[in-house]
Parts: sequence; structure tokens; C-alpha cells
Amino acid sequence: MKKISNWIANHSKLILIISLLLVIPAIIGYITTRINYDVLVYLPDNIETIEGQDILTNDFGIGAYAFVLSDKDNPKELKALEEKLKTVNTVNEVISINDVTNGSIPLEMLPNDITEKLKSTKSTLIMVTLSDSTSSDVTLSAIEDIRKIVGDANQVSSMSAMVLDTRDLSNKEIVAYVIIAVLFVILILTFATDSYITPLLLLSNIGLAILYNMGSNIMFGEISYITKAISAVLQLGVTMDFSIFLYDKYRYLKSKGKTPVEAIDEAIQETFNSVTGSSLTTIAGFLSLCGMSLTLGKDIGLVMAKGVLMGLICVLTILPSLLIIFDKVIERTHHKIIFPQFKLLQNIASKHYKIITVIAIILLIPFIYGNNHVNVYYKLDESLPDTLPSQVSNKEIKEQYNIASPEFILINKDIKGNQLDELSNELENLEGIDMVLTPGKIETLGIPDSFIPDKIKNIYKTDKYQLIIINSTYDVASDELNNQIDKVNEIIKKYDENSILAGEGALTKDLIKISNHDFNVVNYVSIAVIFLIMLFVLKSASLPFILTLVIEMAIFANMAWAFYTGDKLPFISSIVVGTIQLGATIDYAILMSNTYLNNRRKGKNVDDSIKNTLGAVTPSIIMSALCFFAATFGVYVYSDIDMIGSICELLSRGAIISMITVILLLPALLRIFDKLIIKTTKNMEGVN
Repeated sequence: MKKISNWIANHSKLILIISLLLVIPAIIGYITTRINYDVLVYLPDNIETIEGQDILTNDFGIGAYAFVLSDKDNPKELKALEEKLKTVNTVNEVISINDVTNGSIPLEMLPNDITEKLKSTKSTLIMVTLSDSTSSDVTLSAIEDIRKIVGDANQVSSMSAMVLDTRDLSNKEIVAYVIIAVLFVILILTFATDSYITPLLLLSNIGLAILYNMGSNIMFGEISYITKAISAVLQLGVTMDFSIFLYDKYRYLKSKGKTPVEAIDEAIQETFNSVTGSSLTTIAGFLSLCGMSLTLGKDIGLVMAKGVLMGLICVLTILPSLLIIFDKVIERTHHKIIFPQFKLLQNIASKHYKIITVIAIILLIPFIYGNNHVNVYYKLDESLPDTLPSQVSNKEIKEQYNIASPEFILINKDIKGNQLDELSNELENLEGIDMVLTPGKIETLGIPDSFIPDKIKNIYKTDKYQLIIINSTYDVASDELNNQIDKVNEIIKKYDENSILAGEGALTKDLIKISNHDFNVVNYVSIAVIFLIMLFVLKSASLPFILTLVIEMAIFANMAWAFYTGDKLPFISSIVVGTIQLGATIDYAILMSNTYLNNRRKGKNVDDSIKNTLGAVTPSIIMSALCFFAATFGVYVYSDIDMIGSICELLSRGAIISMITVILLLPALLRIFDKLIIKTTKNMEGVN
């Protein structure tokens, strides 16, 4: 490491030039990386509902669909509107009451369950099918064109419209996320460092690391909008302490008379092991998300693990160059550090360890209960503001036509008409289903086949499958709909064991099942992996148990807060936050434990070791936690997308709770289990 640090210290200008040149490909990569705004595409490819979506897309040309609420009542005007809609790229079919009747069938001849879904007293409903997938760029562009043709975005309802609104809102907010995070962190660093220029240098270094990380995402082809929105602020929050460690060591060495080059050389060597070890637990926490069946976890995990690694590399290369080049500016803008030492908090932790331990034991039960009973939602549009066009149109569709969850049944083409009639009757008898459209529905009314338009026939049959469309009045992700889906599957499997129920409701039900599984898997994997890393870093058989307990209690407290305050969390928050909080804040506990062990090795007794440890690490832990808090809290306050805001709220609160837990509870446990720790930790021979 000595040769590397020496080279870095003596080539600061070259390193800075290279780092600035790397910005060019990073920007290109950032711009060209596709962003996905549909969470459902991260479901595993091998589940039945995804297979059903593929069949709808490839065989029926229904990759996506949209409902248009038209105020056109005149058949000619309605026809003209349909013709305009047909010109939109990727539109496959446009169907309204005109097409069902073909201008020849009296409305009175159609069943009420059909007419009620096509026309109301306020509007006429037009169904538009699109041949590309729900969240593809082509489909989103088509929805934009449809909105322009209709003239009112509030009158176009579809899953794709919701994805489009999510994209537009996310893109509008993301710059604000970074600006708010940077301003908050600058405020903290101004109090915590000794120069007015230092916060800008630290943030410039991390800014380059973030840009490199986002640009290198091109290797994945695309990332989710959630990953894009939170990765910058998370990377800022979890890697800032690396920069602070190096800077503090640099300033200390300079105060001992070292030149800038000598100070940086030694600072890199002395902080390398600590920042590398610290980054390992954070990277492990993020990589644990790759164990999720919902591949959104892999998306977030890989991007963030890569971001922490790039942050570490930049701290050891670019930051030293910045500190050497701007050393004179740092000296000219020097000011007194006004960050408090928190003596009162240290005294409480040192003197009242018995009370703290008892309180922790008492609180553990309600914390665990709250953590296990936190309210979670899976309905994707719940994370968006009610004022968005897609939300308004969905509400109108529900109110005017009672369409809440349209679903598609794919069944073998060889199933006969009488069997379809029996199947249809069984489905119609299910509570909450108010419409069942089968290939023979109109034919059974005695209407000649020649009167039925080809577009109606084509939408129902291919050379392999027949399509049955049902409408549920139950909301997506509700218990009522999920139970109904089970009953529908039970019925259709009697007629064709290979039949498939597809649609948003069925996909969301699978999302719920998979997410519940992922929650347990990710938690266990992250604990196991980080536990093993701590065994290696701390070289102790007992400390990993104690440290994991402390941070897990902080996680339980964080989630319990949401339960007892009545917060309802988006499902992804409940899965990823615990793992991220564990990986990002276990460093606080490792720092305190290592400092405590060093004090004990120097011959200090337990009481003095605790006091010295608290005095040495409390300001660093608080500053690190406040930077993490500052990077995420502003996003929570600003964001109108609950899927993003909720994650940032939990992480900002979690940083503070972990900080308090480590400062108060960990010293108590170190004191109580001191003899066990000494006996089970390497290189503690002779310590009494």
C-alpha cells in the first residue's frame, strides 16, 4: 500500500485530470442508460402471470391497453376520434360501442353487463389495445400521443398512463433530491470541519463518484426509477464518512509538521484498512438485496454496491489530489470547528448503563411487535399523488363504469362453446365479478356472425388460445381481489389445467407473495453475510452477536415507529430498508468496538475504556449519522412519490436511531459482557 499511496500523493494533478476526463464517458453512460418505471416487470420470468402477459403481447397483440373516456355521443364524431387513435404508433385495436354494434345491432339487444361497460350518462368508453409492453418507451410515447388527441390527459386511464406519470414526476423531482441533499450535508460539514472550502471538496469528490456510478450503469442496460432516485443520495450518505476519516487524518498529520504530500501519503496508508473494512459491511448489505426473487432488489443492490466501491476508490485517489491542490485555499478559509462534543450524552452512556440496559430489554418486546405488524401496501398507484392524470382517470373509470380490475383468462382454443358457457356462468356467480366476456357472448344473442366486426373476433381468438375478459369490482392488491383470484383460478383450471389468469390484479397478487418471501430471505442473508464480515474484521466470536443485536434493535425501533404512528409503507420499503440500515450503520458499532478493544489492550480498565471510547468516537458517529440523515431527510420531505419518500424517511430516521442505540446501548453491553469479549477475541491475551 505504501508504494500506491506514495504514487497518489505525488501525482495529484495527473489524477485530477484523468478524473475530469472520465466525466465525459460517465455523462454519456448516464444519459443513455434506460430508466424503467414499472415495478411489475421485476417479477420473475418463470411465474405463470408473466407467461400470461407474454402470451397476451405476442399472440393477441395486447401488450398494454388504455381506456379513453370520450364525451363524443354522435356516432360520426366517435368514429372520427377512433380513426385518429388508430394512427398512433403501436396501437393495435380501437373498440367502442360503435364497433360492438357495427351500426346494425340495437343497443337493447346487448346484455346490460356489456352496455354498462361501454357507455354511461357522462361518456362513451373506448378501449385501445397496444402491441408493445406496458412500460416500453414506444407504449409510453403512444400514451402521450393519445392524451394529445383526446385533449385531456385526465380522460386516459391505464397502467401505462400511471407509469408515464411516474416517469414525468420522478424526472421533475430528481434534480431537487440531489440539491436538497447537498445543501443539508454542506450545512452539517460546515459545523464539523475546520475550513469553509472543505465541504465543497468533500462533496466534489463524492459527486464525481456518484457520476461515475450512474454512468457505469450502462452495463446493466437499464435501472429502475427507484434506484435512480435514491442511489445518489444514498451514496452520498453512506460514503461521506470515508471522506471525513481521510480528511481528519490528513489535517492531524499536517498539524504535526508534515508537508501536504507527506501528510496525504501517510493518511492514505493509515485510513486504508479502516475505510476498506467499513465499506465491506455496507457493500455486503447492498449485495444481500440481490437475493430477492423480485429483481428490483438486484437492481438497487448492484448499483449501490458499485457506488460504495467507487466512493471508496475516489476517496483514496481523487480526494487526496483535491486536498493537495487546494491546500492553500483550505488554510486561507480556516475556521474553528463548532461541532459539539456531546459530553452530556457521553456521561449518560457511561454512568447509567444499568438503566439503559433495563430500558432496552423492556422496549425490545414492543419494538419486535411493531416491526412484525407494520402496515404495508402493494397497490402501486397508492404511492402517487391523487392529482396526477392517471389517478384522476382511474377514479372516473371506477365511478362511471365500476371498472376496478380487468383481468384476462387465457384458455385452450379447443374448449367448446357449451363448456365456455358453463365456465362463464361459474365466473359470473362469483361475488365481485360484474362482467364476463367470452368469444361466444355476442353470438349467443342470436346475432349473425357476419354482423360481428372482425376486430371483435380477432381480439378473442388465436390459433392457440381463446381470451375471456372479466371485470372485478374489487381494487387491485385488496384481500377481496386476492381471494377472488384464487377462486377464479380454481374454476378455470377445472376446464383447462394449463389456463392462465393474467392482468394487473394477478401480477400484484404474485408481487405480494414474492415480496413476503423476499423480506425474510433478505433479512437473514444480510445478517449472515455481515456477521461473517464482522468475524473477520473484529476477530471475535462474541462481538458480532452483540453488534448485530444492537443494530437489529435499531431497525426494529425504526419499523415499529411506523407501526405505532399508523404509517402505511410501500412494500419495497419494508424489504430493503432493514438491510440498508444494517449495512450502512453497523460501521458505527464496529468503530466503537475497535476503539474499546484498543483501549483494553493498552491496559485501561473497563470504566476508563468506556469513557475514552465514548470521547473518541461519539462526535464521529454523530457526524456520520447526521450526514446520512441530511442526505435522505430532505428527499423524504420533498418527494411526492411515496415509494421514494418512504425509503428516505425510514433511512433518515434509521440513521438517527442507530446512532442513539450505538452510543447508549452498545457501551452498556460492552461493559456487561467485557469478560466474555476478552476471552473470545483474538489478541486480547493478558487483558484483565
